[in-house]
Amino acid sequence: MTTLAGETTGQLLWRRLRSPAAWSETVDLFAILTAASLPWSTSLAAIFNVLMLLCMVPFLDGREFLQSLKRPICAAPIALVLLALVGTLWSDAAWGARFYAVNPTVKLLVLPVLLYHFARSPRGHWVFVAFLVSCALLSVMSWVVAFYPDLALKSDRVERGIFVKNYIDQSQEFTLCAVALAYPIVQLLRQKRYWIAGLLTALALAFFVNMVFVVVSRTALLTIPILFGVFALLHLRWRSIAIISAALLVGAVLAWQASPQLRKTADSFASDYTRYVEKGAPTSAGLRLEFWRKSLGFFAEAPVKGHGTGSTRGLFERAATPGDALYQASAEVIGNPHNQTLNVAVQWGIIGVAALYAIWILHLLLFRGDGLANWVGLLVVVQNVFTSLFNSHLFDFHEGWMYVIGVGVAGGMVIRAQQAGAKPAEAGS
Repeated sequence: MTTLAGETTGQLLWRRLRSPAAWSETVDLFAILTAASLPWSTSLAAIFNVLMLLCMVPFLDGREFLQSLKRPICAAPIALVLLALVGTLWSDAAWGARFYAVNPTVKLLVLPVLLYHFARSPRGHWVFVAFLVSCALLSVMSWVVAFYPDLALKSDRVERGIFVKNYIDQSQEFTLCAVALAYPIVQLLRQKRYWIAGLLTALALAFFVNMVFVVVSRTALLTIPILFGVFALLHLRWRSIAIISAALLVGAVLAWQASPQLRKTADSFASDYTRYVEKGAPTSAGLRLEFWRKSLGFFAEAPVKGHGTGSTRGLFERAATPGDALYQASAEVIGNPHNQTLNVAVQWGIIGVAALYAIWILHLLLFRGDGLANWVGLLVVVQNVFTSLFNSHLFDFHEGWMYVIGVGVAGGMVIRAQQAGAKPAEAGS
């Protein structure tokens, strides 16, 4: 078979295999597929991610890549992974448990790779678009299975409106997409492009309506006002903040009156706490309080370097109060205290906490500028910081990859823009 230029298919394929630009496009494609598949499948996301990394190898500039790792935004995640590996040496857990506990940190090694690649690729925004479209399709399926539960792919259908995965992951995705859309909506309104702004507004409202009437996590309920507050302070005037706040308050009141599901979710805060205090029941809120109390004690026992990688479950086993776990929260044993800081502090002490906070602070500082990439990157970091008060989201598969992909792609785009802005200045100096 011959192409229009006279090349055979084999020659064309060979030329593409030798082309750095073609390999770079392939990396972009797999990054887009990784983001698109993340809301639906952990396996597909992992496969596409591995393929993306493999496609970077043939034409990777090793020297330039190693230079990029010296940036603090890259060095901090690597330092936490190395600490997890070194922490296996002073842990008293079984070696299998130690290396299993290293695994949640390994995804952070992909972050410097994404920062490096998307500082050179012009297609980072397509990763965001793919994730947004994928989440929009998932919201449609959420409504479908809310009315037809037998269509859900989950074997456990206790959670209403969940087609795949769970309501915490789904709420994280919908919250991120809905709040992220605030920036382009405001920019389009200022440019008087009302039709496109209206479409994006409708999409953002669709995510919120799903969370109000189908299912939402309590973590999302707490973080949504914080995320909108960050947006308002950064991108709106005080008059606009007052008007929008009033509109949101009215909307919240109407949603509260119209949605029994929303009232049930909010009421569970108080009921869970009361049952835990009065009966020691292992409610969701009660268990978190119990995990945090014990974890603070574990941290106090080894404040500098912690108890070592994978030690958490063993510590909880030794601290468990004898009794029936169905009725006594203090008898619960877990390997994750459902707080990112405490998860790190128990295993690696203040050294680990310093590394964790360095990651968050450095990435927040990276996104100080204006523009969509800065807003998305900042939003991803802020969401991770606040939701990590109630979960170990940097180490969880789904939320951890949302952080790695979001910060990696947005950070690369920011670096690319900074480099492009610096070149004309250098030429004129």
